[in-house]
Amino acid sequence: QVQLVESGGGLVQAGGSLRLSCVASRSIFSINAMGWYRQAPGKQRDLVAVMRSGGITDYSDSVKGRFTISRDNAKNTVYLQMNSLKPEDTAFYYCNARFLDLTYWGQGTQVTVSS
Repeated sequence: QVQLVESGGGLVQAGGSLRLSCVASRSIFSINAMGWYRQAPGKQRDLVAVMRSGGITDYSDSVKGRFTISRDNAKNTVYLQMNSLKPEDTAFYYCNARFLDLTYWGQGTQVTVSS
């Protein structure tokens, strides 16, 4: 089993930056993939960024060039650096882990970007 705890959300002006953190309850070496999803009110939860085994990353087109996913294995933590934020990035952001064919979610953190 994997517990995930996110932090780092908040209110920021358009053009600003935030860094989200997701701490896992076990070594992230053993986790097949970790990523970030977001869900805006009335919309479905969509993939933002994912890091798979071997460090392979993938991003949604809407955040490419602005967001970066990274990890610190020693801290069992995955980060999402968000730069050049836009009002349309406003959403609840969730950390996700894929481990032994099961999917785990964190409780989420709110990101609000004001115009």
